[in-house]
Amino acid sequence: MVKCAICVHLIYSDIVQKCRDELKAIRETNPDLKPTLAIIQVCLCCYIPADFVSTQIGLNVMQICLPRQCTEDEVIDEILRLNEDSRVHGIFLHLPQSFLSRSVRNAIKPQKDVDGCHFEVFTEMFVAVVICQHVVRSSRRWIQEQQYQPWRLRPLKLQPLSPVPSDIEISRAQTPKPISQLAQEIGLLPEELEAYGNTKAKVHLSLLNRLQHQPNGKYVLVAGITPTPLGEGKSTVTTGLVQALSAHLKLNSFACLRQPSQGPTFGVKGGAAGGGYAQVIPMEEFNLHLTGDIHAITAANNLVAAAIDARILHESTQSDKALYRRLVPSVNGVRCFSPIQMARLQRLGINKSDPSDLTPEEVRAFVRLDLDPEKVTWQRVVDTNDRFLRKITVGQANTEKGHARQTQFDIAVASEIMAILALTDGLADMRARLGRMVVGSNRNGQPITADDLGVTGALAVLMKDAIKPTLMQTLEGTPVFVHAGPFANIAHGNSSVLADKLALKLVGEEGFVVTEAGFGADIGMEKFFNIKCRTSGLKPDVVVLVATVRALKMHGGGPNVTAGVPLPKEYINENLQLVADGCSNLKKQIQIAHLFGVPVVVALNVFKTDTQAEIELVCRIAEASGASAAVQCHHWSRGGRGSVELAQAVKKVASQKNNFQFLYNLQDSIVEKIRTIAQKVYGADDIELSPEAQAKIDYYNQQGFGALPICMAKTHLSLSHMPEKKGVPTGFILPIRDIRASIGAGFIYPLVGTMSTMPGLPTRPCFYDIDLDPVTEEIKGLF
Repeated sequence: MVKCAICVHLIYSDIVQKCRDELKAIRETNPDLKPTLAIIQVCLCCYIPADFVSTQIGLNVMQICLPRQCTEDEVIDEILRLNEDSRVHGIFLHLPQSFLSRSVRNAIKPQKDVDGCHFEVFTEMFVAVVICQHVVRSSRRWIQEQQYQPWRLRPLKLQPLSPVPSDIEISRAQTPKPISQLAQEIGLLPEELEAYGNTKAKVHLSLLNRLQHQPNGKYVLVAGITPTPLGEGKSTVTTGLVQALSAHLKLNSFACLRQPSQGPTFGVKGGAAGGGYAQVIPMEEFNLHLTGDIHAITAANNLVAAAIDARILHESTQSDKALYRRLVPSVNGVRCFSPIQMARLQRLGINKSDPSDLTPEEVRAFVRLDLDPEKVTWQRVVDTNDRFLRKITVGQANTEKGHARQTQFDIAVASEIMAILALTDGLADMRARLGRMVVGSNRNGQPITADDLGVTGALAVLMKDAIKPTLMQTLEGTPVFVHAGPFANIAHGNSSVLADKLALKLVGEEGFVVTEAGFGADIGMEKFFNIKCRTSGLKPDVVVLVATVRALKMHGGGPNVTAGVPLPKEYINENLQLVADGCSNLKKQIQIAHLFGVPVVVALNVFKTDTQAEIELVCRIAEASGASAAVQCHHWSRGGRGSVELAQAVKKVASQKNNFQFLYNLQDSIVEKIRTIAQKVYGADDIELSPEAQAKIDYYNQQGFGALPICMAKTHLSLSHMPEKKGVPTGFILPIRDIRASIGAGFIYPLVGTMSTMPGLPTRPCFYDIDLDPVTEEIKGLF
């Protein structure tokens, strides 16, 4: 018996020391990890000495004491909660035998089950030590699961047809992988995925914490020449490039795209999922509701609008005392300020927490926002092209007691909340940005924010799911993040910072993330560099500049085109002079990229009407103008295989060091920042400020907003402010008619000319061709 006891003691000591050593090694490499044992019991006493486990072994112990009369379902609910708690690495059941049914035991995740042995012949201390050993091993397994996982991507086979079918026919002919399979192939954990059906899913931001030490991949921006009605195909190039990188060069790659507005989908432009054999699928889901982010933005935006008008009405019809009684009501005989009301008191310099302690003057300052109806800048939004909402009157019902005012609707993607979604780096930052949004001014000219309205917390709740990027796939089964879609004129026109950051971690150090900037390089790319990269801290490795022969011909002086009318012969027949003249715009856009120190690869999106002489001429001029490479692309008709040459060029150029820099210093004056963009990017001789614009500059400087970046709001159809001026206009003065600020998003936007934030429907909108098969539920006529 003595020898047996000595043996047990030696085994016990050896296990204890091994547990300590393993825990020490774990903490050295993972200082934030605290291996934790959860004990579920029905009384306070436990035969596992919790103090011993914690002090001698070094494990955290979480004791969950359930009432003696608890049910089996309550025990299982507690187990399921602990299964999903990433802080818990082992679960031990200290329950009466009557509770240890098969259902209860099977509820524990195998990797967290430490009750896999029978210990009746051992001491209680020995039982504790062995269980601790299981927890330590479980912690090691958890650490291994949290590490970056190499991709095991299985591309989908693509068999292009000629002639190329419609986009929706191509999309439907391909069977997408289950989204859970794609997620597993690219190293996502099951708990990081929130599926919306079988083909799309939200990805949790916890991934950023898990892979925080993982080096980023290469960062590629797709931009374009100045847009024309003929289209350049940036989304198609983006999609074709990642299909080529992943499916054909076997390099990890991710596309990051903006979510399209439904306005253009049912209007005139169509969708934004790419086209031909370079698409995101299912394209109808991509182009319609997706995962509801734009609807969440609409709800949040219009909640602010409703709060503004309601507050103006209530302040105008109630006394200070009545307002105070209703804003801080007595609940069960107790009056207290809500947290957001306490924050308002602090901003007012009122350091009191008891509502009864405020003086009449302090009560008045607290309850009166005194919003000037004529200076409300916040608009309602809807995700439909509706021209008759460009100017409306609200408050005409008798119940609003004569408080009518003129206002307008914007398209949903023009909301500042969309811009915030695209620039935020997490929930806390998003909530802070939402609170800083300025909705108007009071009668003393002071800004009124969403925080002042008390609506910030509710906005964050409405946006809590929208902040997660949506995972989809291309026709060849390569991953895509779809997230955010801010306007590229009054906002910055890029997909989200969060989508880019998640993708850069997932692709690994040798992988590629390809993201797209809206409109031409002079607008979307400039804002990508000066606004998005400042916010994210990310540095691009290469710019892919998209051009087409047809668009270059228009910049070279080709005739205007009209939707639904056959193209003029200049765009169908070879015309080298028009192409050469139009390349002036391409050269200018290359020069703009070089202002930021980023190399350029020109992607010539080839159409069947292009001749070989025209293609070679464009590539020759592009390289002579400073492009590191210029290649023709055939992804629309061939898929990723048609962009392999582009992918190879991008890989080569991205491996070279560049000298990325911002165009201006944030501490420069507002006027100097505007002038720098106008002269260096657009080619203007100078700028001209209207009296109203100068007054706004003085006001923003007074409010402390002068150090924000600039987001120019001008036409996308020309480098100048004159949409009819193609090519490279010169000798013009850029007029700044007004200046506004998106304080939550974090930029100032000067208005160049008249900017419409609500598109209208054409004579024959796309919706004429869209229908639903009631039997198969298939959508017809969507591109």
